[in-house]
Amino acid sequence: MTLSSPVLVGRDDLIALAERRLTAATGELLFLAGEAGIGKTRLLGEIAGRARAAGYLVIAAGAAPGDSEIAGGVLADLGAEMRLRPETAAAGERLAARLHELADGDQHRQRRLLVADLADLIARPGTAGPLLVACEDLHWADDLTLDVIGRLGARAKQGRLMVVGTYRSDELYPRVPMRRWRTRLLTQRLAEEVRLPRLDPAQTAAMATAIAGAGLPRSVTAAVHARSDGIPLHVEEFLAAGTDDGVPETLADAVLARAAALSPAARALAEVASVLGRSFDLGLLTAITGAGPDAVDDGLRELTARFFVRPRDDRDGYDFRHALIRDALYADIAPHRRRDLHARAAAAAAGFPDAFLSDQYERAGLTDRAFRHALAAATEASAMSAHREAVQLYRRARRTWPATLPPAERAGLLAALAAELAAVDDNTAAADCYEQAYRLRLDRGDGPGAAALLPDWVAVRHLLGAGLTERTAALRDALPLVAGRAPERARIHAALSAAYMLDRRLTEAIADGELARALTGDLPDDGGHQVRCDLDATVGSVFLFAGRMAQGTELLRGAITRSAGLRLEAQAARAYRMLGSSLSVLVEYPRAADVLEEGIAYAARAERVNDEHYMTAHLAHVRWATGAVEEASMLARRVLADGGGITTEITARHVLGYVALSRGRYDEATTHLDEAARLGAAMRELQRLSPAWWGQAEVALARGDLGTALGLCEEGFAASSRVRDAAYLFPYVVTGTRAHLTATGPTAARDWWRRASELLHERGIPGTLGAIDHAEGLILLHEGQTGKARVALASAAAFWAARGRFWEGTAVLLDQARCATRSRRPADAAAFREAAVTAYTQAGLPAPVSSPPSEPAVLSAREMEVARLVAEGRTNREIAVALTIAPKTAAAHVEHIRTKLGVSRRAQIATWVAAR
Repeated sequence: MTLSSPVLVGRDDLIALAERRLTAATGELLFLAGEAGIGKTRLLGEIAGRARAAGYLVIAAGAAPGDSEIAGGVLADLGAEMRLRPETAAAGERLAARLHELADGDQHRQRRLLVADLADLIARPGTAGPLLVACEDLHWADDLTLDVIGRLGARAKQGRLMVVGTYRSDELYPRVPMRRWRTRLLTQRLAEEVRLPRLDPAQTAAMATAIAGAGLPRSVTAAVHARSDGIPLHVEEFLAAGTDDGVPETLADAVLARAAALSPAARALAEVASVLGRSFDLGLLTAITGAGPDAVDDGLRELTARFFVRPRDDRDGYDFRHALIRDALYADIAPHRRRDLHARAAAAAAGFPDAFLSDQYERAGLTDRAFRHALAAATEASAMSAHREAVQLYRRARRTWPATLPPAERAGLLAALAAELAAVDDNTAAADCYEQAYRLRLDRGDGPGAAALLPDWVAVRHLLGAGLTERTAALRDALPLVAGRAPERARIHAALSAAYMLDRRLTEAIADGELARALTGDLPDDGGHQVRCDLDATVGSVFLFAGRMAQGTELLRGAITRSAGLRLEAQAARAYRMLGSSLSVLVEYPRAADVLEEGIAYAARAERVNDEHYMTAHLAHVRWATGAVEEASMLARRVLADGGGITTEITARHVLGYVALSRGRYDEATTHLDEAARLGAAMRELQRLSPAWWGQAEVALARGDLGTALGLCEEGFAASSRVRDAAYLFPYVVTGTRAHLTATGPTAARDWWRRASELLHERGIPGTLGAIDHAEGLILLHEGQTGKARVALASAAAFWAARGRFWEGTAVLLDQARCATRSRRPADAAAFREAAVTAYTQAGLPAPVSSPPSEPAVLSAREMEVARLVAEGRTNREIAVALTIAPKTAAAHVEHIRTKLGVSRRAQIATWVAAR
């Protein structure tokens, strides 16, 4: 009996799919996903074989546990394989050299250019024929490798390149970046994913027959299927390890049962190899064993013949046949022998990456040496902007730091770890590390050092929901610690300005901002760049919301340019998010979209995960606001699935609430908006709460709940008025006007309009002013002043169209249609309605009714009664008798109705009633 099935069972449809992709040669990134042992490697090998037969050049590499700590580890393996082939050797050499170009103090720029350069080197290896890049076990790959493979997926669409990668589907959810990366590629249709299913009982029996070379009793195949759950690797191992007592209970039992039949030397060699990982180097293996080359060769021949390991194509290394086989052998090593083997591996691995050495030393219990190598590897990863790798390595350094490590160095390490954790959006852990570092510095009397941590620590606490009072108190308490120190005081005042700005306390924000700018005037460049970049981003955002658009934009753009040029990635990403999100709120949608897309790409390259998520949520808002409803929904849902800070979730839920509102799904809208309001209430900031309240007001208005709608509008006005805000007030102006007109009439509506317009005029933010004309047009229309209403609504329509604002822009078209109807201009009315229907259709929304959901009733309740009687053909006297009113009163009602509807004849009143 052989161990491995000579044929693939149950994979015919997947082979056929791969054949079609290879034949088409139009480019593909194909993911083979499934649980461990399901046969991904075997299928990948089959595809690679067929590709070679079809004339493809095939280069392959695989990731292993621990590779996620080494930036570009899988790419280095690809380069090594390329160097083995004459036609690709030069490209392989350049790839290897590019991976190690981290000198000259330009690591950040190198990290961002690395992805494009490496993808080009792999996609153009120097051969004219088609190319297949095969990458195994991507769930263990580092982020740089994933970025490059994603770039290859985009390149594959250009043809003559196919990329096939495997990963464990059950490893996606613990590893958020991998899941986010996969989702992005699938959503953008740069990749196709196929899931390998388990074998059913009949397929298991067929595989067992192929392995045995003859049919097996049904009782045996049934037992194998029951134990293996139809996972091919388990089927092979259970059959190979079958004993007189039957099929082993677990895969590990099956592997160890087979290992028991090995010679003592081969079994010992397998243990040593398992300590090195899924893949192992022949020279390192020989050095650890202490045995001669002949003995090692004999042992490897036996392990290969028994299907425990297999040689790599370069013949200088080996892989275990499957990671689960290696895991079973490793787990069976006695604890003290395992430590000894790790110590020997570390001692023999001089010249290997620091990340590998730190892992080996930690497992050996040699923590002092593990700490030294982990810290070196973490520093290098951070310099490359490989933030996730840096987090893992700094955490290992913290686990292994020696008891004698000075408090100042402990505080420095914790602060570095906190910064990396914040960069990957693990804000809870980041806040904990900042607090520990802060306490250590205070305890040793380093007040300035402790105070220097406050701005970043407070920023993280804000993302966790800390209120303005808590944050500003912490910052002001730090000022005495930095008395007489301009750089530190400037940072504290800059952080205070940012805190006030986030709560739209613009006066206080400008005061602290100007003080900080004065303090930075004499700072040396080496201490002032970061402070100035942060400060300009803060003050620039304040100026935007204060209506000083040109000045604010100039400061923020300058902050982006300087930060990026100085490789201050955190500052550059922050400036991008502040400019992009501010423009999105201020109805500067085309500019906002450009900045946000640029900022998202920057944050992704720099692995600033929280910034990327935050800007993506605001881009979703821009997409909704401009009528790209489906894209808005996709972006917002992706952000929620990927996870993020509280501010990101609040914005995403605003967007999903607005999307549901646009589609008339009021229960769904309420769910999202209520949750956004709940989260925003904890932060007590206008920008977190007001958008949810406005959405809730629109839902209430659509449902006819006028009391709730008016209450929410007044609450939104009061919150904006307290800080003299216009940016978050402007949507309420039209909503509140509709609600007042419907509930009580034009008197209350005009009072509301005057109060809200006054604040909009005071701030003078250009993107908000169209709401004034729109609301006034509604009031004039209600009063029957159709000529003036037509002018005001036309002005509003032009404004919303120029701004690209979909919600009010489509509503005003329907308002114009009503105005045209009352002005006896049926052709214009039809044109306006058709334009509104077209806009809704293009947005993928149900066509609107003849008037917006929140259209106010034109007539009062009594006037509606009179209008219905007019429609029945009653005279004024008959109407008076029916309603028990004076004939003069009935005549007055009829005249008011004519004025409001813009008609001159009773027949037109009847037509209007019939239309409703």
